[in-house]
Amino acid sequence: MPVRPSIHTIKVSLRYMKPPIWRRLQVPSTTSLAELHDIIQAAMGWYDCHLHQFEVNGVHYADTNHMLADTTDEARRTLAEMRAGDRLAYWYDFGDDWWHDIIVESLDRADPALTYPRCVNGRRAAPPEDSGGPWGFVELMRALSDEKHPEHEMYLDWMEQIGEVAYDPERFDLDATNEALSQLSAVALQRS
Repeated sequence: MPVRPSIHTIKVSLRYMKPPIWRRLQVPSTTSLAELHDIIQAAMGWYDCHLHQFEVNGVHYADTNHMLADTTDEARRTLAEMRAGDRLAYWYDFGDDWWHDIIVESLDRADPALTYPRCVNGRRAAPPEDSGGPWGFVELMRALSDEKHPEHEMYLDWMEQIGEVAYDPERFDLDATNEALSQLSAVALQRS
């Protein structure tokens, strides 16, 4: 009997973003959608301040504490039920509408020398929390890059208030992403 894969490699991409923003993650196959939410938040550098929902084959999954209509408990669905090539969607912040496309790229055996979840690659910094979704983010970047833009100073002040003064949309920091994921793993271990 073949050994079942224990690691899912997934690519998480933000929709509507050009150039693309994405993360390639390796997560245990036993990861629930509830845990995947936490992993995506850490990988994107977000703070889990808003509601979210997953969609898998037309079925919507969410945190039961948020009482979203027509959703199933996200803690009951795991990646183990998904195979290479399968797709799902993740919707974060129903006002800003950060839609993520997730594809299962491969199923592998865990390397005992590695800690999971982990990020193996990515591109570009995730937009700052509450930056207005894909279209608001484009406007934010436009205003910040043009000192003559009428809202340049306002956006500079806002970026300072949220602690993003050094924000660089082109920068992806693999080490910082994995540090955030390791902190997430440490919290999970403390709960068990």
